[in-house]
Amino acid sequence: MRVLIILCLFILTSCDETKKEADKTPPKLVLTKVNFSDLPNWGSDDFEGFSAAFLHSCKRILKNPANAAFGVLKQAGTYGDWQIICNKFSEHIISSPQTLYKFFEDNFTPYQISSDNKPVGLFTGYYEASLKGSRTKNPPYIYPLYSRPDDLIMVQLGDFRDHLKGERIAGRVINGRLKPYEARADIVSGNWAHNDKVLLWVDGAVDAFFVQIQGSGLVQMDDGSKMRIGYAGQNGHPYYAIGRELIKMDALNKDEISMQSIRAWLEANPARADEVMNSNKSYVFFREITGDGPIGAEGIALTAQRSLAIDRTLISYGLPLWVDIKHPINGEPDIRRLMIAQDTGGAIRGAVRGDVFWGHGSSAENNAGLMKSKGQYWALLPKTDIDN
Repeated sequence: MRVLIILCLFILTSCDETKKEADKTPPKLVLTKVNFSDLPNWGSDDFEGFSAAFLHSCKRILKNPANAAFGVLKQAGTYGDWQIICNKFSEHIISSPQTLYKFFEDNFTPYQISSDNKPVGLFTGYYEASLKGSRTKNPPYIYPLYSRPDDLIMVQLGDFRDHLKGERIAGRVINGRLKPYEARADIVSGNWAHNDKVLLWVDGAVDAFFVQIQGSGLVQMDDGSKMRIGYAGQNGHPYYAIGRELIKMDALNKDEISMQSIRAWLEANPARADEVMNSNKSYVFFREITGDGPIGAEGIALTAQRSLAIDRTLISYGLPLWVDIKHPINGEPDIRRLMIAQDTGGAIRGAVRGDVFWGHGSSAENNAGLMKSKGQYWALLPKTDIDN
């Protein structure tokens, strides 16, 4: 589950929560009812891969109590409202984009999402990382990725206070009190109690760092097999963007910050790479995944260019979102298509803030690494009697 860690390493507004930031009043999510004709290029999406992605969310939706609220967005109604829609969707054989457009126009109403009436926000990207690894430590496979330790306690604060939905902390219980867990520097140096919890060994410290940023990876093992790994937990320390650290060091400038430039600097400066990577105290633990993947925070397999990570304190999982986002590659057409809120991340904060899942492979990695685009989106909410 790719929670708390996403590709914000090149964004200056990092996940580091200072007191000054905490004291600010967060922008409010504002919904403005519009028509489908107001959505940029509505009618242009070929919906490739969308039906499968939506049905993944529907499997989860159908398991929830019908009278329960559909996540944090109160305007989204109840799970019962969405179960009706999911049943209708699964009963239809969606054979053409035109059929899908009619389905959404008949069953949904679009709403522009704004942050304090500002509709444009930041959109980044992430991908499923590629690695080389081994189940045993043998050169060059000497860098561990750890499975989740048994004493790691992760607390969903929303279970205790409604206004804290989507927030959580993590640590270890000592003498009946929850205490902070070891930071990244302690874990990677072996200065903690669970050096025996290695899931696998990989051949590069930088690769081990970047797969934690992405939260998922496909590992080519030294025995010829492949292992898919996914998020299993996090040590509870706030994520800090190392791109921000490199700018402070005058190692890179703001305009050239990207995943690619950060990786290049780390690999060219091995003597300082650990220091820079450890400035981010967050550490992610992994598990082996069988079957489809990677798995998002909604608990379902993600779909390339259809799954979107959102701020889960404001947006409900399973919500269809029509997006209008600048493509990270100059000259490519803007991204105008239907996506689904199926994941989250520690740097995804705000009403208009998203992280596009690009999939697996070199093209996905390139697009994700370069993406820091302006964009906007619209929520599709079930029609009510007022809408009809």
